[in-house]
Amino acid sequence: MGIVISIDAGTTGVRSFAVDESGSPLGFAYREFPQYFPQPGWVEHDAEEIWQAVLGTLTKLTASLDQPIAAIGVTDQRETVVLWDKRTGVARHKAIVWQDRRTAARCEQLESDGHLDLVRSTTGLVLDPYFSGSKFEWLLTEGGVENDEHLAFGTIDSWLVWKLTGGVHITDTTNASRTLLFDIQNMQWSDEMCALFNVPISALPEVRPSSGRFGVTAADLPIPGGIPVSGIAGDQQAALFGQACFAPGQAKNTYGTGSFVLMNVGETCPAPVEGLLTTVAWTLDDGGDWKTTYAYEGAIFVTGAAIQWLRDGLQIIDDAAETGPLAESIDDTGGVVFVPALTGIGSPYWDARARGTIVGITRGTGRAELVRATVEAMAYQTRDVVDAMANASGTGVSDLRVDGGASVMDFLLQFQADQLGVPVIRSKVAETTALGSAYLAGLAEGVWDSPADVTAHWAADGEFTPATNRARPDADYARWQRAVERSRGWELED
Repeated sequence: MGIVISIDAGTTGVRSFAVDESGSPLGFAYREFPQYFPQPGWVEHDAEEIWQAVLGTLTKLTASLDQPIAAIGVTDQRETVVLWDKRTGVARHKAIVWQDRRTAARCEQLESDGHLDLVRSTTGLVLDPYFSGSKFEWLLTEGGVENDEHLAFGTIDSWLVWKLTGGVHITDTTNASRTLLFDIQNMQWSDEMCALFNVPISALPEVRPSSGRFGVTAADLPIPGGIPVSGIAGDQQAALFGQACFAPGQAKNTYGTGSFVLMNVGETCPAPVEGLLTTVAWTLDDGGDWKTTYAYEGAIFVTGAAIQWLRDGLQIIDDAAETGPLAESIDDTGGVVFVPALTGIGSPYWDARARGTIVGITRGTGRAELVRATVEAMAYQTRDVVDAMANASGTGVSDLRVDGGASVMDFLLQFQADQLGVPVIRSKVAETTALGSAYLAGLAEGVWDSPADVTAHWAADGEFTPATNRARPDADYARWQRAVERSRGWELED
């Protein structure tokens, strides 16, 4: 049948990843690309540099493979936006990244004008610069991009599929559901939302299910032409699929640049819930009948990015691998709490004007305390979201499946289990985001028959059980909540 390749275009780099029919990894290649910070709170990427990273990783990966490629899946950093010219395939502006906060004032204006209820009921999202809609609008206004018949809008998946196929302009429901422009109940672009953000529907990509043939590879790539591109999903939805969370109530957390907790809530779109997002988990095509699964999501903007800041900004560690051993070298933080609201704070607070805050510093505070506080913040932020999900659904999660770079830290996962009071289970395959998009592509091309095959292939690498005594975890969490309140609303309006 052949192998499946997943292209995982993340926030800081691209990973091309190959799996066989058993879901076992065959190899990967990774390449970072530059980050641009033209002003405080602004984050940009060069879309062409992302594409070159895709080409480079595909070249390196496929050189090590000796089996035919059955399908390609694409997963991406979701809300990041690209505008390009359909005639040339050249981006007209740097991509604006999901972390970018330049449109905070515009989102606040829309909320004060009374649009939040409509946004929530239509899109499942909130008015926050995290999402794509206000970014698209900014590019057409202050960004100076000309709105003409040759303009193509897209998230990173659309950009990469366009380049892979030589001109197919398309996205899937999971990425569309992150734009503030998509009606998640009627599963189509919303005229009202596009009008609210002054976005021309004609420039948006066609929306299709997450699994299905979107096109085939062009002839001028480092892989053969004619390979089906058959799976697309936003990175967090792909991870939920790769973690085999197919039953309502199953949840996962991906510890990446940020952390994202998703819980499967079934095939009925739930009403909006305070502090959480409602999003499309995936859509499968059942003989022409679209079957959509929905999820609650908690978006945590900064987790792994805080470790990068310790390394590159404060320079108190030389390598991210030092984080776990340093955190474990002391028994506690000595009262230090770090709220990593470096780009505002997401679920369940949604405060674009919160800023990073460290409290509890004394003369005895050293780098080990700061590092441990950074790791503990990952767990506290996850508890914020999981508690909100339990309140919204009426039932708590029975366990939490985890993946992503920081999931290699046993200390973090034990601390997380203690905070949540439920087992935390690490996937045997850490790259579940890439695995999920590979499964979606392979399902479309007959490599796998159904999601039941995904469940059969899923395996745990380790399980961390919570402490029975809740006194210390709850006291630590109460201190975290006090620190969060001190971080909120710090950035004043212009």
